[in-house]
Amino acid sequence: MANERSGSTSAKVLYRPVGLVTSVVAGLLASSVFRWVWKRAAHGDRADPPKPLESEYALKEILAAAVVQGAIYAVVRALTERGGARAFERVTGDWPGS
Repeated sequence: MANERSGSTSAKVLYRPVGLVTSVVAGLLASSVFRWVWKRAAHGDRADPPKPLESEYALKEILAAAVVQGAIYAVVRALTERGGARAFERVTGDWPGS
């Protein structure tokens, strides 16, 4: 069974600014990782990911880009949030989660 840690209400409140910063960092990092992955996976001169309103791309290409981007974002966000929570716990001694 997983080690359950419960955070105090004050830890949750104090963690909010840290959580906001880690969310912004996660978004920027995920965007960079996605662009890097897409450039390596793209065919020919299509190094930029397709946007939903670009008619020159097939729907399957747009959906593939969205799936890859969503998966990368979810993994990067989970890693950065967990890392931020662990750093917060090391500094304060309290786990910020529920």
